[in-house]
Order: sequence, then structure tokens, then C-alpha cells
Amino acid sequence: MQFTKLEALGNDFLLIDERNAAGIADPSALAVAMCNRTRGAGADGLLLLADCDSAHADVAMRIFNADGSEAEVSGNGTRCVAAALDTEGRWHAEAPSVRVATAAGVKTLTRADGGSFRMDMGRPSFRAADVPFTGVLADAVAIDAALEAGGAIWTVTVSSIGNPHCTLFVDDPSAIDWRTFGASIERHPSFPNRTNVEFVRVASQNRIEPLFWERGVGETQSSGTGAVAAAAAAIVTGRCDRRLVVAMAGGSVTVEWPDDDSSAALTGPARVVYRGTWMAGMGQ
Repeated sequence: MQFTKLEALGNDFLLIDERNAAGIADPSALAVAMCNRTRGAGADGLLLLADCDSAHADVAMRIFNADGSEAEVSGNGTRCVAAALDTEGRWHAEAPSVRVATAAGVKTLTRADGGSFRMDMGRPSFRAADVPFTGVLADAVAIDAALEAGGAIWTVTVSSIGNPHCTLFVDDPSAIDWRTFGASIERHPSFPNRTNVEFVRVASQNRIEPLFWERGVGETQSSGTGAVAAAAAAIVTGRCDRRLVVAMAGGSVTVEWPDDDSSAALTGPARVVYRGTWMAGMGQ
């Protein structure tokens, strides 16, 4: 079974075009096997690409985390799909955009300079029911809410970027045991579907520096939806301007959110690394 290895600022994925693969019986089990970094190809997630029967999208994508759980959307993963389509000539040079159907809706991407892609991320929502988050009333917004986790009480801003996020602002994320706290918050009972977690240092009005604990993966070098969640939280709490650089361990992206009622845009690089053949348990 053929696959493509891709990465976006250190957040890496394996992509299988289901049109060229025999029926995959258990994609969750396949994700666990292929993403294993010592016994598999190694990645943070598995992307399954398929034709789309909707007039509103060009292709359809499903994403499975390294632990086999299925995610609604991935900002980095979707940009990786765009990079694959661009590299393989499936995104025609004259086409201004490509539309990728995800479980969180259709995402439109355009080419940017330097191997980057700009992605319409939709409008961030802080409504608890949209996350979902049970720490406040369902119709309330979860901005600067209190959350007890890992033996500490945190002030958190909770959002949906098509998937759940919990953002915490700290003076120095590296000075705390953020991995342990991230794991605790990911599975906190207030998040019925678990959550992604961002520990964010605000460097200036137009720059933030987050560390990511991703649902179903753990520590990651970068996160597309996490970058948008962190930026949106910084904006809505008055910490930052509406266009800012998100500087992550794997590199930087730009997030723009013009106003509360508009979509946020994420711009950053993604690239094809190599192509290979998966031979172990191909039917899975």
C-alpha cells in the first residue's frame, strides 16, 4: 500500500490515497501501526484522502491520531493535503484554491509564498456547547474560566476551531511541568470528547509562543488548529492584535482574525517528505 510522508513545521503525517489502496478495514488500527515511531513509519497522524461527492469540495479527508482516535480537523494536516495535491499536480496551477472536506466542514486553501498555504479556518467559537465543555453553562462562553486539573487551579479559555481546545496563558511554559498538566487537562471530565491543550507565552502584541499537548498524540512540534486557538484566545482576552505570529517549537505561522464575526486564516508551510510502501498488515 503506497503512502506519502508529509510534515508541517515538525507536525508529521502519513497520507494514503484511498483511490489507490485496497479497502482499509480498520483505519484506527492502521493509524496506530503506521504512526508507531519504532515499529512503523512514524507520524503524529494518518490522513486518508478520497474523492468527494459534494459539489462544494474537491477532495475529502479523514484524520486519525497516533492513538487511533479520529479527529474532526487538523490545520497542519489539511495544509499537508494541499501540499500533496499541489506536488502531484492534482491541484491545477491555474486553480486559485482547493477545497478539502473534513468532519468540521469544507476548508478552502490558497497558495502563499515560500511553500506556504493559507487556510480558511472558520470562525472560532467560545460557546461551551460547541467545544464541548461542561465547566460552564452550555450557552455561556468559556473565556477566562476556572479549571482544576493536576492539583492546580488554572484560568483557561476554551474554544472550538472545529475541534476542542483549552488555552492557558503562562509567563514561562517551559518552567512548569506542562506535559503532565497537558495530559491531565486533555482527559479532564469537563471535556467529554477530550481536548487539545496550549500553554501560551505572550511575547508581544503581535507574537505568541505556545507549547502544544495534542489530543491523542501528546507533545507536538506545532499545531495548526492549536495556533489558531491560542491566537484567538489571546485576541479575545485583549492580549494581542488581530494579526499575529505564532512561534512554535517547529517554526512560525501567521494567524489573522479580522473581527469576532469573521473567519480566522492560518498561513504556514507544508511539504512532501517522501513516498513509501507499507507492507506490514496491509489490510489491517
